[in-house]
Amino acid sequence: MDAATGRYKILVVDDEPTNLRLLREILRNEYALVFARNGVEMLRYVADGGVDLILLDVMMPEMDGYTACARLKEDEQTRDIPVIFVTARIETADEVRGLDLGAVDYLTKPVQGAVVRARIKTHLQLLRARQIIEQQNEELRQAARLRDDVDQILRHDLKAPLNAIIGLPGVLIENWHLAGERAESIKVIEEAGFRMLEMINRSLDLYKMERGSYPFHPEPVDLLLTLKRILPEIQRLILRKKLTLAVTLQDRPAADGENFMVTGEALLCHSLLANLLKNAVEAAPQQGALTVRLEEGEQLATIRITNPGEVPMEIRATFFDKYVTSGKRQGTGLGTYSARLIATTMGGSIELDTSQSGETTLLVRLPRSS
Repeated sequence: MDAATGRYKILVVDDEPTNLRLLREILRNEYALVFARNGVEMLRYVADGGVDLILLDVMMPEMDGYTACARLKEDEQTRDIPVIFVTARIETADEVRGLDLGAVDYLTKPVQGAVVRARIKTHLQLLRARQIIEQQNEELRQAARLRDDVDQILRHDLKAPLNAIIGLPGVLIENWHLAGERAESIKVIEEAGFRMLEMINRSLDLYKMERGSYPFHPEPVDLLLTLKRILPEIQRLILRKKLTLAVTLQDRPAADGENFMVTGEALLCHSLLANLLKNAVEAAPQQGALTVRLEEGEQLATIRITNPGEVPMEIRATFFDKYVTSGKRQGTGLGTYSARLIATTMGGSIELDTSQSGETTLLVRLPRSS
């Protein structure tokens, strides 16, 4: 754009003075015009910036139009400048070559004033539209970066008031010599604080997983021990719905003292299975029977979590996507999404199996521990 006139700036490149004068007469009332006699001069001029569109002849000394266009498109700073070839070469192959080099249009001499003006107007409108879209995309990128920064600040700042929620209950119980129901009530506050702290820490981990920056440190993890720690967390809901839950190892009931080892991280495995089991319990009908089957393979261990509820047809294709939920007023749609992220981070996978009518099975595969 020409700063002095506020008009679009067009660079006309041709070695014939007659052609330059003709194009000047056609365009001078609408655009700011500058001129070059060959490709070398053209490249020198565009390096200074400010050119919105180029009218480029093909046959010129020192550097022809095809070579000049190729050089222009190789440079990241100039590749987006629209180029319209204006040439006496009328063969289809010549036009195809020009378009293949990145030109937006191809006009043959002698040019018609109305046609030249119409083509230039169209391509400048397209250029402006692309610039507006790129500006909007950059604004969206900045908004996304701001949102991420705010999310991280919130995660950090939320931890400060938790120090009191987690730390004071123990002090109150000890200093006030509380016991019985009073002590248990205050312990509920303490437990809630620890759960909230875990949620904040886990959300930060998920943020890193989404961006591929989570520092994964694999270690042997006993999933049977993990399940024993999870079951008390969901026991109240299991009892309220009168459900049964069976854990099997290689198609037989898992016995005390046995283990089922995978390679992962203990906290990630806990979060993964807790999310899936909680979802399964919530989805199961009253008095339903749930099963967790642990199966050892050569390289992968498989965990099959089956409940007698069916995933609604409308969300099956997007079951593991972010914020997808159905039928739960307080559901966030993050449980299965985070489970997939965690499984992938640990080198495993997760899939939904609805092949059996009247039930749903989630298959989690994780690397076995050697």
